[in-house]
Amino acid sequence: MGILTRLKNLFSRKRPVLGLALGSGGAKGMAHLGAIKAFEEAGIHFDVVAGASIGSIVGALYAKGYTSADMIQVIESLNRKEFAKNLHPFADLSFAEQFLERYLEGDISSLALPFAAWVTDGETNEGKMLSSGKTARVITASSAIPPFFRGVDIDGRRYYDGAFSNGVPCEACRTLGADFVLGIDLSAFQKPEEEKGRISRLFGAAIAKMSPVHYNDDCRSRGYAQADLMLTPNLLNFRATDVSREGMDGMFEVGYETARENIEKIKEAIRKCPRNKRKSSPSES
Repeated sequence: MGILTRLKNLFSRKRPVLGLALGSGGAKGMAHLGAIKAFEEAGIHFDVVAGASIGSIVGALYAKGYTSADMIQVIESLNRKEFAKNLHPFADLSFAEQFLERYLEGDISSLALPFAAWVTDGETNEGKMLSSGKTARVITASSAIPPFFRGVDIDGRRYYDGAFSNGVPCEACRTLGADFVLGIDLSAFQKPEEEKGRISRLFGAAIAKMSPVHYNDDCRSRGYAQADLMLTPNLLNFRATDVSREGMDGMFEVGYETARENIEKIKEAIRKCPRNKRKSSPSES
């Protein structure tokens, strides 16, 4: 089923079209899986999905039809030692693309739900929504954070991690036709700069100088303007690079509890959302 047919079916529905926007955050994306489990238990099903960075990977899997349990199995199938061998400054992400193709073969148009990934243009530093093309390549581009990974070339442009321009791409859900948009911000809780150690600050500054793209001033707030509700799991005590069993289980649990505690609030907001009442969204950058 092509994307135009899927969008037409959405617009013909009597109930509001529900959009899920999944934010960036590296390994903290385990919290997305926990939240999705809570949505499954509550019978909340989203019609369109968008994501940035790890959110684009989880979002594409959701749009394909994978459950939270399925996604955990995908993670378990990853050979972490082999994956670690490919991690070096400006690494080519073809190895990641090949892994993702096992579960997300084909183009975005073949997914069960309308989906978009947010990327950042390496030349202009502007954000862009990608809703067509090879799924594995598009979400790899959305996750290409420098200086750890090099950008991904698509149609003559080089794209990097979407978090640099829009950490939680709620407006992409609007463009896909959502009446109601629920966002999940994995980076809402940040340690103040003055509380970071000297080495950490110096390391951050060095990375920023090496990066071909930089964080836009509104990259963290942009999603809130287009969200009806934003979930903010408190992941302050976790690192985006923590792939230990304890860390991943802990992040999953935080995401699950945050969503579960807000289920009634989400359902009430959905009930109050009129059909075909969409916020005006900024034009695509």
